[in-house]
Amino acid sequence: MTISFDNRVAIVTGAGGGLGRAYALELARRGAKVVVNDLGGARDGSGSSDAALKVVEEIEAAGGAAIANGASVTDEAQVEAMVADAKSRWGRVDILINNAGILRDKSFAKMGMDDFRAVVDVHLIGSAVCTKAVWETMRDQAYGRILMTSSSTGLYGNFGQANYGAAKLGLAGLAKTLHLEGAKYGIKVNTIAPTAATRMTEDIFPPDMLALFNPDNVVPAALYLVSDEAPSNMIVGAGAGVVQAAYVTLTPGYALPEGARTVEEVAANWDRIASREGEIVPQSGAEQAMTILKALQRA
Repeated sequence: MTISFDNRVAIVTGAGGGLGRAYALELARRGAKVVVNDLGGARDGSGSSDAALKVVEEIEAAGGAAIANGASVTDEAQVEAMVADAKSRWGRVDILINNAGILRDKSFAKMGMDDFRAVVDVHLIGSAVCTKAVWETMRDQAYGRILMTSSSTGLYGNFGQANYGAAKLGLAGLAKTLHLEGAKYGIKVNTIAPTAATRMTEDIFPPDMLALFNPDNVVPAALYLVSDEAPSNMIVGAGAGVVQAAYVTLTPGYALPEGARTVEEVAANWDRIASREGEIVPQSGAEQAMTILKALQRA
């Protein structure tokens, strides 16, 4: 089976370099018309949209169709104009890959709230702004594919990245709710947690690892998650050619007996509470309430 994006229109944010560029090039190679969005070239978000123009030139030189866009993902009016331009030119928007991001790494003790807000604003709020701008279009056409970009930092933590981790786990939660709200409209929403050597991570990876974690090695997983054949509600890790599935699980729990619902009872039964035997992967928040009722019934 060959996966094609013929007649699909895709918006990729942060596509002037790194992962976004790799996504845009492969989408175009497989037939998609691509909006290459990028505000700046530096990882703190500064720069110009020249990088997006260069990616468009690459796509067009290979016979594809693309337009460059320099909208800030945090500016609602600019993002709405970007979506309107895509629809005016190509009639629809089928795919949104929320890839734009910045880093302001510091330990939490040294981090100012301006740096915290800036990172959350671009990653989390920016992804919500872009998704909101395409949501009604996707509902109306009964088709949509949205990919959020999380991170191992969001899923598991990383020293010096409290702002980034907060934003990235927030994206996973956003995706899970949008999966539920979009399902009956043919909208599938997934999350990718890539590990790649890009302008965001160039001084994190040692030199001998840079080639191994080439952004191109993340592309197969990302594009599958926005294809016609895509699943929904998945969190997928990808890097160096390895593709993984991550899950938010829930243990069966322990019902504190009536008359003994105390701190001491929790402490005495902590190993039982934390045991992963019989854990599940809830498909919605309501399932947590159901597991509570089951625990009470067992008790």
